[in-house]
Amino acid sequence: MTDPHLLGPGLLPTPFTAAEIRDATGAGMTVHLLLEGPDGPLGEHVNRFHDTDDEGATLDRWAVDDPKAVVSNRVTWVELQSHAAFDAETTSVSTVALSTPLGDLTCRRYDTADGVFWFSIDHPGMPVQHESDGLRTTVLSIERD
Repeated sequence: MTDPHLLGPGLLPTPFTAAEIRDATGAGMTVHLLLEGPDGPLGEHVNRFHDTDDEGATLDRWAVDDPKAVVSNRVTWVELQSHAAFDAETTSVSTVALSTPLGDLTCRRYDTADGVFWFSIDHPGMPVQHESDGLRTTVLSIERD
């Protein structure tokens, strides 16, 4: 049997499997995010998962200051998992404590060529924090249906 955390040769294991992301999302989930630049906050965004099934969900995304500009598309659980499939040669992984709006979390930290990603062990899905090119995205809250 193959490891469901491994999506291909030369890649590190992902922090979560597609099934773990699906199970954590349940019938639906809303994630509130804060985007920050070097000079401070840039705005808040929302990711809303709904119409979930065994294969995936509909993902709606919008900026809080422009709620009518919703971008909506269908995503699969494997597609979401693949966002955390990092190159083994250029990525280091460690387990760290991180203080976030969600509380003090134990995270797997991935230092990649494209940035740093913190995945909370207790919150399967997207990173609870990501930094790249002077920008930081932080999960402020997670609400499940």
